[in-house]
Amino acid sequence: MTTFRELGVLPEICDALERANITTPFAIQEMTLSVALLGTDLIGQARTGTGKTLAFGIPVMQRSVTPTDPAYADLPQGKPQALIVAPTRELALQVSGDLALASADLGLRVLTVYGGVAYEPQLDALTTGVDIVVGTPGRLIDLCNRRSLDISHVHALVLDEADEMLDLGFLPDVEKLLSMTPETRQTMLFSATMPGAIVALARTHMRHPMNIRAESSYDTQLVPATAQFIYQAHDLDKPEIIARILQADDAEKVIVFTRTKRQAQRVAEDLAERGFKASPLHGDMAQIAREKALTKFRENKMRVLVATDVAARGIDVQGVSHVINYTCPEDEKTYIHRIGRTGRAGASGIAVTFVDWADLHRWKMINKALELPFDEPQEIYSTSPRIFHDLGIPEGTKGRIVPPRPEPERSASERGDRGSDRPRRERAPRNRQRTRTRSGEKVAANGDRAEGTSATTEASPSAERPDGQPRSRRRRRRSGSGSSSSSGRAAQA
Repeated sequence: MTTFRELGVLPEICDALERANITTPFAIQEMTLSVALLGTDLIGQARTGTGKTLAFGIPVMQRSVTPTDPAYADLPQGKPQALIVAPTRELALQVSGDLALASADLGLRVLTVYGGVAYEPQLDALTTGVDIVVGTPGRLIDLCNRRSLDISHVHALVLDEADEMLDLGFLPDVEKLLSMTPETRQTMLFSATMPGAIVALARTHMRHPMNIRAESSYDTQLVPATAQFIYQAHDLDKPEIIARILQADDAEKVIVFTRTKRQAQRVAEDLAERGFKASPLHGDMAQIAREKALTKFRENKMRVLVATDVAARGIDVQGVSHVINYTCPEDEKTYIHRIGRTGRAGASGIAVTFVDWADLHRWKMINKALELPFDEPQEIYSTSPRIFHDLGIPEGTKGRIVPPRPEPERSASERGDRGSDRPRRERAPRNRQRTRTRSGEKVAANGDRAEGTSATTEASPSAERPDGQPRSRRRRRRSGSGSSSSSGRAAQA
């Protein structure tokens, strides 16, 4: 079996890779290194998760001048030697992480630039000097316009995931960056697919590129070791199904793809409330929060990542056992991108896709384009024996691993009980000395009625006026028209 050393890779790079247990190249790496190390322009086509980063990263590092080389002093002071353009922040961070790992013994300085964070740290690093810059198109152009980044001396330019940059509308920015670099540079373009716009870009800006195709079009882009399951499921039952899938025998890290940001947030909160360590990942989150969620996911401190398509582009995390499509993907390219997050680097994986009744026609188009045998998805529920059997879920598994939170005790008014809204207050007994009865008669000191009074007088309906004189109590009875009735007053009198 061929090793990196046999392909002519520097011993310093091989040593750094061996410390990370990387000794044998993948197909795209083995086919690319022998060409790229010579400085030839090339177009590499392979599905996601096959090791394209080292396929272009090793030639970029090996053909750069290291600080230990005497020729390093002759380079333009602080100017980068190579530029790598990635469509998303997450992919840029992943690429720079792999380069930092492989160049640990070379002393090359790698800088990652992207939007959504402050300029100052990136400007300070550029002022100090860098050797390789990895960034997204928008922030790279901003730094070039500020004259903080000078890419007029790079010897290599890499466009990673070029088809994704086309989908995100970055192609004009990419062409602008290409015009800022020297014509004698080495250009390497890597893409999972080759749309017409990417082919035109390659013809315009590359010099006799060599085409390297490790795997051809869609029929072989699907990961062969990934088991695919397509179900029709009700939207309200999906969180319960996902919670049970997370308890399958072989479930490790799981990525759930949603169509909208709000959906990602809601599903993540639902799973967290059920007791699973889950976090959302979408464009409305601050960049620091996105990086924190990805770091926890990579370090196994969090099992479930609920992400949108744009936020998840370029996520390269080892150990993802399941990918769950909460909604049907938009097209076959999105489907390939989503399920490509599992089964990476030769590992196996499981992809589960939920198809709503309204999306059945869309799924049939995807199924036909990829020539899959799932034209009629089966309807399932969280209690269906089929899903327990297919995904290896133990019998009796419930969709919650923590008990629901008990409701706090509520007062009588909050429970809707009859009675006053105000809490009843205990009254202390009062010991009052009355001098007159309610009818105005005098009362003796011992509380008995004074002499000369009769029971009939006490019962008369009168009350005491402010001047001490008794006044009679009158009741007004209203007639049907709302006016007082004289006959009623006479009857009461």
